[in-house]
Amino acid sequence: MLNEQELGEFIDAHFTSTLFRLETLDRYDVSSEINDYRRYMAGQPGPLDKQAWMDVIRGEVARGLHTYRVHVVRSPLSDYLRYECEWNYVFNLEAGEHIRIIDTAEQRKPDQVPAEDFWLIGDEHLVLMHYEPDGTFRGASIGEPELIPRYVAARDAAWSAGIDFTDYWRRHPQYHRDRSAA
Repeated sequence: MLNEQELGEFIDAHFTSTLFRLETLDRYDVSSEINDYRRYMAGQPGPLDKQAWMDVIRGEVARGLHTYRVHVVRSPLSDYLRYECEWNYVFNLEAGEHIRIIDTAEQRKPDQVPAEDFWLIGDEHLVLMHYEPDGTFRGASIGEPELIPRYVAARDAAWSAGIDFTDYWRRHPQYHRDRSAA
């Protein structure tokens, strides 16, 4: 089982063209986000420092590396998902990440799309993500090579079914804490 640091090193070592992330949880307990999440919930303005992360994404894009993300959600969105959309996805998208949403209250999730999170690095490396029910990261495991075709199909189905994040967010101003993000 890979811890957070080992997961990052594995992705960095193998990310040579595309990186895909399927997210399925209503909440992720990420210690690096706790201050921004508390600020968001308290009604304070904007995230503290997104510039460094945006620079990482922009640097990847400049080197021809592209990250794609689909988050399977069910509205109404949890407070955490509202925070993630408004204070993470908006900035990641601006920096060059490609993001789509599948809202199962509005559309059916394709059968090929699993109920668990994963990373697919190119079409060659699969990383299965493991979480506690409260969204705490337990670790990640490298998927067996014979599983990769199934997850490539899942990625393709999720991406095809997903709604562009910008369109989704614009259509759902009721979730915006910051009404200027609409």
